[in-house]
Amino acid sequence: MLTMGSLFDGIGGFPLAAVRAGIEPLWASEIEAFPIEVTKRRFPNMVHVGDITKLDGAKLPPVDIICGGSPCQDCRWPERAPV
Repeated sequence: MLTMGSLFDGIGGFPLAAVRAGIEPLWASEIEAFPIEVTKRRFPNMVHVGDITKLDGAKLPPVDIICGGSPCQDCRWPERAPV
């Protein structure tokens, strides 16, 4: 079975697609608390490795595929103006 690591994981979209394709997600890097809780519920066996800027690739479990989403903090919907 192929394995995968996910950078900028968010709520686990890449791991979800991987599982549906028969790929096992082994680890994910994410810093936002709510998305991490979502992926912990969806993928209880996936290791959360934290902040990508603090990772040492030599210490990560080896995987066949590394995927990554673009950090999306700058793409959030604007706050609604007070009425």
